[in-house]
Amino acid sequence: MKESTMIELLMYQIGQLFLLPVLGLVALLFVYALYALGAFVVQALQRRQPEQGRGFPLLRHAEKFPQASEDELDLFAHKLLEPERLASRIAPMLGLVGTMIPMGPALKSLSDGNLAQVSGSLTVAFSAVILALIAASITYWVSNVRRRWLAEEMVILQQRAKP
Repeated sequence: MKESTMIELLMYQIGQLFLLPVLGLVALLFVYALYALGAFVVQALQRRQPEQGRGFPLLRHAEKFPQASEDELDLFAHKLLEPERLASRIAPMLGLVGTMIPMGPALKSLSDGNLAQVSGSLTVAFSAVILALIAASITYWVSNVRRRWLAEEMVILQQRAKP
């Protein structure tokens, strides 16, 4: 066996080891996206009743910590957005990995004439990318709307600070 063939086989086998963890992470990100969407809907409903003070995390934080500077509030807002922001960026990458890993076995099965195995591998590949892109789309949308909401809250806080 040639040295390059051994390296190729080793790389193939290592790549295959990542299939289940990647698929698990894609599933977790999809579940998280649904959770984030649910939390977003609850927050949107709470924001319709501003007199109760819920649904406005930056305003509540500023009330809890009145000495907080504008930079500290900005940092708090970034921390609030971080999970959705990360999910919206990581999900497509994992979706691509989850698509590419099954392609190796699919191509090998195709060359062997095993169309059932090709079909199974392609089903896994396309399912992974679809779920990942849906998760990314949901979390991207939630993150952008929440960013606007937090910017609106920051404007309110700045207006309150003016004499």
